[in-house]
Amino acid sequence: MPHFDDGFRRTLADLFAWRRDVRRFRTDPVPEEAFLACLDLARLSPSVGNSQPWRFVRVSDPARRAAIVGSFERCNDAAAERYADERAALYRSLKLAGLREAPVHLAVFCDETTEAGLGLGRATMPEMLRYSVVGAVQTFWLAARARGLGVGWVSILDPCDVTASLDVPASWRLVAYLCVGYPQEEHLDPELVRHGWQEADPAAAALLER
Repeated sequence: MPHFDDGFRRTLADLFAWRRDVRRFRTDPVPEEAFLACLDLARLSPSVGNSQPWRFVRVSDPARRAAIVGSFERCNDAAAERYADERAALYRSLKLAGLREAPVHLAVFCDETTEAGLGLGRATMPEMLRYSVVGAVQTFWLAARARGLGVGWVSILDPCDVTASLDVPASWRLVAYLCVGYPQEEHLDPELVRHGWQEADPAAAALLER
């Protein structure tokens, strides 16, 4: 059995703290060995009934990547219309994706028709399949950060556009579209805090007792 000492726990805490949602990437290529190592670690993530429902799709084709950028731009324009006045101006000033700069695009889907796991643990909570994929995304993210890589999770996309653009089975559901690469800059605070969008929410730190 491995021994996790205080030094390791401090380093692990640093890894969690320095995991940022990156939008500003250098264009340097990501070493293939490092990328595949992160995927291998992601596949160690827990999943309901050992179903392993994650499906990883690296998007390298320029036309498909351009289609994703187009979806982001349409969805981002629509999202901006939800705000008014100064908040709308602030929204439009934010950099919310690194799709054009990031050397790696990684779409992560949930295969909701998988036979693996034989349905164990998800009869009452079928959403556990997607939660399992979220766990794999987080594992990939931390593994990437430990190698000096940054990850940005782009949610301002139409999932149907992404599924069609990437020509994957219709039964797969998009969970995450990730940009991966080396960050242009390093910050301990989240970018949305730094640029005045949202401060830390005290309710998120609350622990309720029942």
